Amino acid sequence: MSTPAAATTIDRAELEAKVKQIYRAVAQNPAGHYHFPMGRSLAEGLGYPPALFDLIPAGAIESFAGVGYNFDLADLNQGEEVLDLGSGSGMDAFVAAVKVGSGGRVVGLDMTEEQNAKAESLRKPADFPQVTFALGHIEDLPFRDASFDCVISNGVINLSPDKSAVFREAARVLRPGGRLAITDIVTEKQLTPQIVCNADLWAACIGGAAQTDTYQQSITGSGFILEQMRRNPYEFLSDSARAAAAKYGVMSVSFLARAR
Repeated sequence: MSTPAAATTIDRAELEAKVKQIYRAVAQNPAGHYHFPMGRSLAEGLGYPPALFDLIPAGAIESFAGVGYNFDLADLNQGEEVLDLGSGSGMDAFVAAVKVGSGGRVVGLDMTEEQNAKAESLRKPADFPQVTFALGHIEDLPFRDASFDCVISNGVINLSPDKSAVFREAARVLRPGGRLAITDIVTEKQLTPQIVCNADLWAACIGGAAQTDTYQQSITGSGFILEQMRRNPYEFLSDSARAAAAKYGVMSVSFLARAR
């Protein structure tokens, strides 16, 4: 978790309800107004190669709400098995499927039913038999030990009030030497209790952001060797999110780590 205080001051039931409410809207109304940017223009600005967009469903692209690009870190190979934590409407899962090919396997996990339903509705006509989508929580993965070569995630782990549990579970389902390639929101300064207790700012990917050093410690303390970290170009949209980001040094960072 980001800090001991964060786990005790946020109402987890309220947080989950708020997160589901926002990401239900992201799936069903991608043209709506949110704290964060979305869609193809966001993905291009983050570094996704434009050629990829012709290979994956347009509906997944329109609901994309990631905060960075980490597929160069993931370095996926043909035939590999990949788990996407917080897969949303499926854009990163479909990108991963393109990279691992028909002989690989990609599983997307998300707790919002509407996101999973949209991803699955896009998968069938787009002919991605190597992709499946599952409903569940990233702190309690419904998968066997050592069943994936790579775990990816994009702008999701900050939404969890127990980040250490997320990383422990990721380490458990990875094969020895498997990669963790994630992008997330972190902070330079510790957030105030008022921000941490604000479910709206949690759902906006700010309230649950851990300090960078604490986040790294959660990764390395869960059975990973941290190999790379880099900052990404990313900006929030709403005034409240921008103000919090400026005051506390909220930023997007990508990490590459390897399971021991």
